[in-house]
Amino acid sequence: MKKPQVVARRTEPEATPDALEFPNHLGEQAAQAVAEALNPTLADVFALYLKTKNFHWHMSGQHFRDYHLMLDEQAEQIFAMSDPIAERVRKLGRLTLHSIGEISERQRLSDNDAGFVAPRDMLAELCHDNQDLAGHLRQAHGVCEEHEDVATASLIEVWIDQTERRAWFLYEATREH
Repeated sequence: MKKPQVVARRTEPEATPDALEFPNHLGEQAAQAVAEALNPTLADVFALYLKTKNFHWHMSGQHFRDYHLMLDEQAEQIFAMSDPIAERVRKLGRLTLHSIGEISERQRLSDNDAGFVAPRDMLAELCHDNQDLAGHLRQAHGVCEEHEDVATASLIEVWIDQTERRAWFLYEATREH
């Protein structure tokens, strides 16, 4: 198939509806509410991953090695959240993100396109972003509790702990003693 044919097929309506045709334990309304809480969270995770990698790549200064390695470790942990979030949405019979454009439409965390950011400012910005992500995860957890989705809630609890740990490390790295 040639590229114009492939592109044309993208605009053809799909035979499958928004909700998949297999049952889940929550019901339609609850599954939709949880998916609507998780998809912006997934967009935030991708945005935070890319920002963390950006700062990892552009780190400089006297603590370069320590910060560079810490941000690489944190980026791996953040990226590891993405697949379970997307798969949970799919398990609920809903669609998840399809593109970079969709990520940028749904993300709540801000990008940083600056040509230079001082190392301490990088860490402080990531600390705030992780704190914001923890807050968004708590909101999603509340939706899960409201709809008795214990499976998603238990995943989110682990991610909140990981996110708070990242924020703590970043905070401590910016403190002047």
